[in-house]
Amino acid sequence: MPLYRYRAVDAAGKIAKGEIDALNEQDLDAQLKKNGFDLIRASPLKDRAHTLRKLARRELIQFLFQLEMLLRAGVPILAILADLRDSADTPQIKTLCATLYEKIDSGSTISEAFAANPGIFPDLVINLIRAGEATGQLPDVLKEIVESLKWQDELAYKTRQLLTYPAFVTVVVGGVVVFLMTFLVPQIIGFVANMGGTIPLQTRLLIWVSSAFVHYWWIIIPAPIVLLLLLLLLAKTNYRVKRKMHAGQLRLPYIGTIIKKIILARVSDTLGLTYRTGIPVLDGLVYCSNITGNILVKEAIDLARTDIANGAPISRAFAAQKLFPSLVIRMIRVGEETGDLAGSLKNISYFYNRDINDSITRVQALIEPTLTIVLGIILGWIMMAVLGPIYDTISKLKLT
Repeated sequence: MPLYRYRAVDAAGKIAKGEIDALNEQDLDAQLKKNGFDLIRASPLKDRAHTLRKLARRELIQFLFQLEMLLRAGVPILAILADLRDSADTPQIKTLCATLYEKIDSGSTISEAFAANPGIFPDLVINLIRAGEATGQLPDVLKEIVESLKWQDELAYKTRQLLTYPAFVTVVVGGVVVFLMTFLVPQIIGFVANMGGTIPLQTRLLIWVSSAFVHYWWIIIPAPIVLLLLLLLLAKTNYRVKRKMHAGQLRLPYIGTIIKKIILARVSDTLGLTYRTGIPVLDGLVYCSNITGNILVKEAIDLARTDIANGAPISRAFAAQKLFPSLVIRMIRVGEETGDLAGSLKNISYFYNRDINDSITRVQALIEPTLTIVLGIILGWIMMAVLGPIYDTISKLKLT
């Protein structure tokens, strides 16, 4: 269906602009008249498939939050979409609201209208909305979705915070090493070489490293980036390489443990969200498996799901895969025994959220002294390599 950019006017003379799907200009005019607008001008754009893109998490949060609040207030869905379409700040939201309006106005349910836009909404959101429609609790489900997405957005920020600082430190240390080896060390080494005498091993090694940086810096500096890109490309085409990379990711000192906690926090939050909204545990675990982003955790969830399908309790299935720590397993077991599994999963999310905050704070506190130690070792080696020959030369001068 073509997408039209239109300019219209209402009875009060207010001008409205936007984009909307329509069969033709007559259909567009009819859609606008339903909302009290008269078409002034319209021009066809590209197909919707080329103009709509997946919503960013914060755009999705804002859209679903507004939808939830207006539905809770008793506003009809078509009136909500028309209002959001006319007041949206971005063409993306305008087009999306117009598309949803068209589908629902044609008789589709809200979940069917969402599902008709593949790639715009995550499958999990579509199925949660379908469950909310079936149970008559759509506003409550939307509230749960918004809270979960806000929590995931905060978790993503913490993940970036965790990885950005070590990357920054690595760049700083690398920059210092490049500066020392290409500018400072050659000048000092030239002075030491002119003094004559036997040059010790650590000094010869320093000369070799400095010479390599001076003559082959154009290979050495981009080499880590090129190797990383090649490794990522290989991981996309080779499952075994990708699995080893994901296993190594979880074994990184300090950071690997936090990454695993972040993944398991998302798993527990997603499972709790699907369970609270009426989606069966086995179906919820499918969504959990899809959002992990780590092959090892995904395999563990799939195996646990198989055990649960064969009749094993959730706590025993998770414990068999060593997926969660013992404290979390006990919390799940208590939830199963008391019939409040949703509450237990919510407490697990809270537990992980607090633990992740503490772990990131500890790692960041370790990075600064680590940087100092690394720089100290590099500078100490340079000083030993330079001052050693100077000291030997001075000692020989005293003896003569």
